Amino acid sequence: MAVQLGGGGGVKSDINVTPLVDVMLVLLIIMMIVAPLLQQGVSVKLPQAANTSEKPDTQDQTVLAIDSNKRLYLNTVPVQAGDLRRKVEEVLEGKKDRIVIIKADQDVEYSAVMDAMDELRASGIEDMGLITDPRRTSATGTGGE
Repeated sequence: MAVQLGGGGGVKSDINVTPLVDVMLVLLIIMMIVAPLLQQGVSVKLPQAANTSEKPDTQDQTVLAIDSNKRLYLNTVPVQAGDLRRKVEEVLEGKKDRIVIIKADQDVEYSAVMDAMDELRASGIEDMGLITDPRRTSATGTGGE
């Protein structure tokens, strides 16, 4: 920081970065709040499983969500069961990876998930993944000591 001594009342050419830092911090806070809301998708209560593995979410995944009332959502867009095959083919038309991720509510009947998987297989989808939440294990071991 330049300090002027004496009577030379010239113009300072230093940049004041305080307003810039304030604006950037506000923008950072806004982005931290909004970003998780954008990735929400369809609200389903996922079943828990012990053998889960972390898979990063990417924007180009094709996700089929099945809620507890057997309603189908393809990439958060509601789809009728009869139109599922056609809609999946439209979504995957230009993609080289023909993979569909299935997020089914834990309260939905197993037959609804199998019906959706049958429709996906009929449209030529062989690679499907089921999304689950990791099962919470107790901190105390279950050893027999």
